[in-house]
Amino acid sequence: MTARAGRAVLGAVVTVFVLFFVVPIVWLLVATTKSARDLVGTDPFRPGSLGDLSDNWHQLFGFQDGAVTTWVANSALYALSALVITVAVSIPAGYALALTEFRLRRLLLVLTLVVMLIPNTALVLPIFLELNVVGLIDSPLSVILPMSFFPFGVYLAYVYFSTALPRDLLAAARIDGCGEFQVFARIALPLATPIVALVGFFSFVQSWNNFFLPFVMLPASDGYPIQVGLTSLLASTPAFNPSSAGAQSVQLPTLALATVVSVLPVLVVFGFAQRFLVAGMTAGGTKD
Repeated sequence: MTARAGRAVLGAVVTVFVLFFVVPIVWLLVATTKSARDLVGTDPFRPGSLGDLSDNWHQLFGFQDGAVTTWVANSALYALSALVITVAVSIPAGYALALTEFRLRRLLLVLTLVVMLIPNTALVLPIFLELNVVGLIDSPLSVILPMSFFPFGVYLAYVYFSTALPRDLLAAARIDGCGEFQVFARIALPLATPIVALVGFFSFVQSWNNFFLPFVMLPASDGYPIQVGLTSLLASTPAFNPSSAGAQSVQLPTLALATVVSVLPVLVVFGFAQRFLVAGMTAGGTKD
């Protein structure tokens, strides 16, 4: 009876947590199919119509002469560029920290762990001052370069190469005459596909969802990523800003659709990379 009661309590707790997360998502998806009047005047979970969804879609992508399309394209540019640089730097850095000996190696590893603990928002001001000195403010590089600095990716690569890569295989390659770069490029890197995918995914998610950094670095709206662009949509929604009523005002269902659009690329990337992500998260779990 005690075990059964424990399972019942656990089931109840899990159900509450699932409802806490699922119900808002369901409401958000349903809201995109409604008109502004239906959203507040009908059952919250009653689906609307494809016609209302189409109207909301056209209103969203017609906002400020297609600004949303520009914002999505900017987000893709920033996130993908930062992803490429992050992978190109983090994976070799993690390999070097894990499998090579050089001066200050331990200090670099400690600094990597320390920087991981610093909130990103705390670094925005010094980064802004640095980039302002070199004249990169209001340029794509002012967002791409800071987001490419990803110590968590270095740490993930370090853990993988320290625990999951067979040392005997690397030693055999060195005996066969491979230099250190050849050992990394021909042996270690092909075996590290799961961790490359994991680092790339986390980098993409962090860059895509980053709000504060591009908000500070990019004063012009045509350079905004979609996360910053959502603030313009929010400011143009009469329900939140009554003074915004006019030709460029945005209704609540359109704002809900913009939220879904801003999240959709992350879900698509996760769907394609899921197999590699699971392998990457479990790769360092055992040591041969």
